[in-house]
Amino acid sequence: MLTTARATLLVLLLSTFPLSANYLINDHLISPKAGELIEKIGTELSQKTGIHAYVIASNDRMAKQANLYEYIGKYKTKLHEPWITILFLPNNKRLGILVSEKRLRSLYDDGEVKRYAIEILGSADSNSQQSKYDVAMVQAYSELADEIAAKKGKILENTIKSEGHWVITLVTWLVYLGAILVFWVYFGRPIYMRIRNGKQ
Repeated sequence: MLTTARATLLVLLLSTFPLSANYLINDHLISPKAGELIEKIGTELSQKTGIHAYVIASNDRMAKQANLYEYIGKYKTKLHEPWITILFLPNNKRLGILVSEKRLRSLYDDGEVKRYAIEILGSADSNSQQSKYDVAMVQAYSELADEIAAKKGKILENTIKSEGHWVITLVTWLVYLGAILVFWVYFGRPIYMRIRNGKQ
């Protein structure tokens, strides 16, 4: 339910941001609106911590055993050190987090950051593929930025947790309420009416 609530919030947030992102290297997989939100978070993160975080979203296809660090080599001139990069290759169903220096791995929880993307990418709902890509990457990137900032003793103002915590809580409760109403309309009420009318 929380994933659905966060996704709903992000769809609303992404509808308010126009154009361009320096921290997003993109093969038209992530919308300009999502890119602008990534840009805001990335700019604040680099200013407060000195760490540059990127999202690379590519249509490239790779061999199953291909090394992600070898692949990312073609982008290195666009990455300012020290960097941490979320690499998203949907055609290979691969999602990785790469670093310019091994010490940077201590600044975030790899599994937790990926979870924020995987839960959305793997969800069975009516959202478009574009919306899923946007929400998944912004969620994962926001979580990554928050974790890095926390390890550096900083607080970010532009991440999803900071800007939208109360909204997420509200949307979460609305999602729960909606689920209860759906259950009542399709299951609870018919059963109640049968019992009330003396039918089995």
